[in-house]
Amino acid sequence: MSAEEYDVVVVGGGGAGLAAAVSAAERGASVLLFEAEKELGGSTQLSAGMFTAAGTSVQKGLGIEDTPEKFFQHYMDLNQWQLKPGLVRAFCEEAGPALEWLIGLGAEIPAKVSHNAHSPGLTRAGVEDVWRAHVPKDQGYGLVQVLDRARRQAGVEVVLNTRVDRLLVDGGRVTGVVADGIKVPAKAVIVTTGGFAQDPALVTRYYPAADAAGDDLFVVAAAGSRGDHLAFGSQVDAAVAGDGWGLLLPTAYFQRLHHWQSGFPPVSRIMVNSRGRRFMDEDASYAVSGGIIDLQDGPVWTVFDEQARLSLPAGYAHWDADYVLAEAESGRTVRADSVEELAGKLGVPAGALRATVDRWNAHLPTGEDPDFLRHETLAAKGRTEPPEPLGKPPFYAARTLPAELVCTHAGLEIDGSAAVLDARGERVPGLFAAGEAGAGVLGPRYVGGGNAVANAITMGRVAGRTATHSMPRSTP
Repeated sequence: MSAEEYDVVVVGGGGAGLAAAVSAAERGASVLLFEAEKELGGSTQLSAGMFTAAGTSVQKGLGIEDTPEKFFQHYMDLNQWQLKPGLVRAFCEEAGPALEWLIGLGAEIPAKVSHNAHSPGLTRAGVEDVWRAHVPKDQGYGLVQVLDRARRQAGVEVVLNTRVDRLLVDGGRVTGVVADGIKVPAKAVIVTTGGFAQDPALVTRYYPAADAAGDDLFVVAAAGSRGDHLAFGSQVDAAVAGDGWGLLLPTAYFQRLHHWQSGFPPVSRIMVNSRGRRFMDEDASYAVSGGIIDLQDGPVWTVFDEQARLSLPAGYAHWDADYVLAEAESGRTVRADSVEELAGKLGVPAGALRATVDRWNAHLPTGEDPDFLRHETLAAKGRTEPPEPLGKPPFYAARTLPAELVCTHAGLEIDGSAAVLDARGERVPGLFAAGEAGAGVLGPRYVGGGNAVANAITMGRVAGRTATHSMPRSTP
């Protein structure tokens, strides 16, 4: 049994899929979108919605001079040039126009400074030369609503709660999909099924670094992130890029939710290694912080005092004063009446931990952090008051490690037009991919907040455009 033929079938209804569907429909294509879950949105809907782009009207409105060329150089340098320059250049050049497209569709991103991932405006995305993270009103949910409204207006059909079984392939060309046993012919197929964070076996195979977190690992990607793109790719001998790469956010061992649900550790804290010494800016971007933690020999601890615990705002699931107290009462969070006693319980040199605490108290709480320049990071976050010293017992230590699995980077290798490449490096006719499913933009180093959303929507938009241009033409 076969359904009617569509110009474009999109598999996956997150940010990448919605952008692809709208982009193709804008060019007159008939589009059918499949979503395996009961609602659209995917991981984009669960995100803060930050979008990294250069040379935008928002930046210009704040007097910030930036170009795709500068973005490209920074992006490639941070990833140690392990990515294909042609693909990354295409992404950097397309990201700004994709953001303007979103604004034209109704996304609200004001030209004002934002000091966090939750206030609309322009904020600091990561370890960057120029602020590039654009925060929309209503976060990732807001972006999905804007795209879904555009999808409805463009007449794109959606089939929810339906997981595509496989691709249709004829003579090496992808000619549609099979869903619920029904063949759906199409002139082009765009795979935007997300990553594979929800499939433990695929995580072990393609992102084994996540397994190092053991029982502390938790996943915040959408439920549909099951690696369907890899199965589709195997049908056409597609190349896989990004093997071994992904994003793990550093968290306290007791966190189990997105950080804006779990909460945030107290400002007055230090992170120490097995030698009892600070080794990083505690507010360093997660673009690099996980890697810094991984380089330490032995466990890493977040150390704070009673005053810091009591300063935690109520309403969060985990970084809450009462929750931390309960963890300490259970013995899972280490607690002691003195710095020296805490060192003994942690198995770190007492003299070193005491010197570390004393050095902290003598510097950042009274001015600047000469060792790790954390005062600059705090200023970028809009904090004007210095942190408090660590001196009120009892003292606490929570084991900290990269354990929040956000996204995975291994997927179908694409070129700058979002066309899927086979093992020979040649395009698979009729097949395109974007977002986590289309690999090669997200690299070994996550550039910062907004990297995944910008990749999804930008390359999704490119995929929709390219798919319509590449459709086989009917003969008269």
